[in-house]
Amino acid sequence: MILISAFLAALIIDRFIGWPAWLYQRLSHPVVAIGALISWLDKQLNNSSRSDFLRRLFGVLCVMIVCCICLLVSLLPALIYTGGIIDGVIIAILAWPFLAAKSLKDHVAMVAMPLLDNDTDTARQAVAMIVGRNASTLDDTAIARASIESLAENTSDGVIAPLFWGMIFGLPGLIIYKAINTMDSMIGYRNAQYKDFGWAAARLDDVVNFIPARLTACLYALSTKRFFTCLKTIFRDGAKHRSPNAGWPESAMAAALNRRLSGPRIYDGVKSNDAWLYSEGADPDGQDVMKAIHLYDILLNWVIFIAMVSVISMLFYGYGRL
Repeated sequence: MILISAFLAALIIDRFIGWPAWLYQRLSHPVVAIGALISWLDKQLNNSSRSDFLRRLFGVLCVMIVCCICLLVSLLPALIYTGGIIDGVIIAILAWPFLAAKSLKDHVAMVAMPLLDNDTDTARQAVAMIVGRNASTLDDTAIARASIESLAENTSDGVIAPLFWGMIFGLPGLIIYKAINTMDSMIGYRNAQYKDFGWAAARLDDVVNFIPARLTACLYALSTKRFFTCLKTIFRDGAKHRSPNAGWPESAMAAALNRRLSGPRIYDGVKSNDAWLYSEGADPDGQDVMKAIHLYDILLNWVIFIAMVSVISMLFYGYGRL
């Protein structure tokens, strides 16, 4: 019960407060520290003169080092656990920065507002902050589509997956998941520099996101009146995406909004032939980005509601501490 209560408190704090700028200026952010470690290991181990096999081997070593360090750091708070409610407070405070509920919403809103004002240049600059593709040539429709896709995928990566692994393995599970996800975002590319060195990080990220991505899709379906359409689309289109996981929440979002997502796009100057998710939908615009944000808020409400019911049920039935 303490674990669920702690993560519930962390989610509520992050949803409404986020990680304030004044706090970032004074303490930076734990994920920044993880990123610095990954960057240092990248410079030390990812040598282009090595064979592909050795670069893949050193990539595995990088993943092991990062995960082991995060495990050790996440176990340190256990030294001061008291066995009471203070434990929950400690876990909530430490888990808070590893969730991204508010920052995700804020970044997507920064795309929606200029789109609604027909300010394409500002919208391009904003969407470039949350997607990996080149945003300089995107039109309004492509910008809206990219931001909605990012919101759907990162609902899993930034909220549901950390909570999922936290509930299974406690604070270490949450922090190690975040480390794996950060490694994937930094070195999990398929280009010449990272296709071997980042292989382990990318594959491990696929594994740890397998269940959370599908859970996120179901939560999005639960958050809309188009529940059965969402379920049908999830199972029809979820596996069509180039990613083994991203297509599931994106399919749910597409069906919920009645808008098509994914589809052909340009990566590194090369046009892809990606399949459409919910191909019968229309193209999205700025209004649809706002609707996606509203749907995201409903999903967070569901997560908080489910957690609260779980805590109350445990208190009522006297199940005690998890």
